[in-house]
This record gives sequence, structure tokens and C-alpha cells, in this order.
Amino acid sequence: MHESGIAYDIYATSKRAAEDNGAVKVRTIYVDVGSMAMVNPDQVEFMFGTFVTEDPMFSETKLVFTTVPPIAECECGYAGPEIFVCPNCGKLPHLVQGREILVKNIEIDTEE
Repeated sequence: MHESGIAYDIYATSKRAAEDNGAVKVRTIYVDVGSMAMVNPDQVEFMFGTFVTEDPMFSETKLVFTTVPPIAECECGYAGPEIFVCPNCGKLPHLVQGREILVKNIEIDTEE
């Protein structure tokens, strides 16, 4: 189950960013997930909850997932959502967006 590794990476990335910015509480973590990444956000959220159970900084954290649609580019100049066959020339286009898993933004509380 690769969702466990993804959840841990979200936790570790968010914790590092929160500590670097003087956070006392992490409120919301916004994550972009490419539709071609083959990730189940519900499973990631469940696994994330198991990693943060003993970390008070994350006691009220919500994960917000945004699905990123696929975009492919072809050497003929095509750029668009067709990822298997270029509609212009029939070749296999290169996927440039849609496989990523990215912590996009973190909302935190600081002591100030």
C-alpha cells in the first residue's frame, strides 16, 4: 500500500515546514493529487491520521485534496488532455501533469 508512504511524506513535509515557520498548530494541509497518480485520498487521509495521533501540533489537522487533471504534450506541438494518442499526429504524447502528489499549502497557527 503506497498510500502509507505518501501519508508519511505529507506528514514529514508539513511538520518540517511548520517547524521552520514557528507553528504551534497545523490547521489545514492542501495536497494536489494527479488523477494518474493512482492514489486513494481516503486511504491517505486514514494513514495520515495514524502518523499524527501522538503529535499535538497535528491534533486538529484537516487534509484537503485537489485532483489535478492530466495534461500531455507531443513533439508535434499538441498540448491537452489526451494522454494515449496524440489527436494531431497519432504518436504517444508525453505526460507533463497528472502524476504529481504535492503539498501545495499549509495553514498554521503561531504563538504570535
